[in-house]
Amino acid sequence: MTTRRCPRCQATYPAPARYCVKDGSPLVEAESTATFAPAPGRAPIPLSGVHTEEYAVSPEEIDRCATLSGKLLDRRYQVGKRLGEGGMSYVYRAQDVQSGAPVAVKILLPRLSRDPAAVERLRREASIATRLDHPNVCPILRLGEADGMIYLVMPYLEGEPLSEHEARRGPFPLTEGIPLLVEICHGLQHAHEMQIIHRDLKPENIMLVPEPPSPGETEPRHRAVVMDFGLAKERRAGPEVAKLTATGIVLGTPEFMSPEQIRGKPLDGRSDVYALGILAFELFTGQLPFAGKSAQETMIARLRGAPTKLRDLRSEMPAKLEAAITRCLAVDVAERFQSMDELAHAFDGVIATGVLGRLFRRS
Repeated sequence: MTTRRCPRCQATYPAPARYCVKDGSPLVEAESTATFAPAPGRAPIPLSGVHTEEYAVSPEEIDRCATLSGKLLDRRYQVGKRLGEGGMSYVYRAQDVQSGAPVAVKILLPRLSRDPAAVERLRREASIATRLDHPNVCPILRLGEADGMIYLVMPYLEGEPLSEHEARRGPFPLTEGIPLLVEICHGLQHAHEMQIIHRDLKPENIMLVPEPPSPGETEPRHRAVVMDFGLAKERRAGPEVAKLTATGIVLGTPEFMSPEQIRGKPLDGRSDVYALGILAFELFTGQLPFAGKSAQETMIARLRGAPTKLRDLRSEMPAKLEAAITRCLAVDVAERFQSMDELAHAFDGVIATGVLGRLFRRS
């Protein structure tokens, strides 16, 4: 019997298994020496409809993408420090030599750039994100190709991902977390109004950008910017996009998937509402609302619909906030908030009334 293994965690599975249930990586034949670019943090479930051998990336190809610092890309972008990496790409800080502006450049791994489905995904990402125009959403400036590599150019945002901020500081206080959640709602509402669903909302995809203090404030604040619409999907997508998510393998990050996303069902903006509920729970507690020793176990827990209550972990949190997060996490989409505007209003209501609201307005 053929055995396959996960190149990240080395877990083995019998054929015809194609993906690791622990971290979502595409499996390779057990005897294969192919490697896969490591991804820090949570691992996204890979693109469906593409054979695993097409994801086998040689060390030479990985090295090519991983060593662009100091080089001039496409005679236009002076590549600087590498900012991060994922299963399908590397991200660098760079300077546009034509405008002098700092930018972020996302490089698709060379082997993947030769795969039509992966290229279609990237072109779709660029097409979608160039239409977004909101202070709480990061747009795409350009899609290009050079030296056999396909790349995306985005504005460079000074700041840090929400995931790193959480790891450094721990759970957020209410008066810092609620305004960020409201801004995320506003950014996603803008996308939803354009018939675009994010589908991979998580702390790693939220950038906190420092902003000058408002009048009367002494401390700088942060603006939340939703990043990486690489898994975004147009609600009215055509058959060429539908092929990318057929076969029952879904896109997203296991810990933040909605029940309908786990099941591979049709999605709308209420799936992002669910993911934002999980993000909000983690923001205030440092934990996920569903227990499990693996991504597979947390998925099963979400299908059963029994999340931990917010105030079981932080009893000082308002009942209104617990109720809002619990409603986000309803298994039935009809029981959730029906729009991001509706959810933003609920979050606003947590700090806009009563003694807490008066204290917040004075701070």
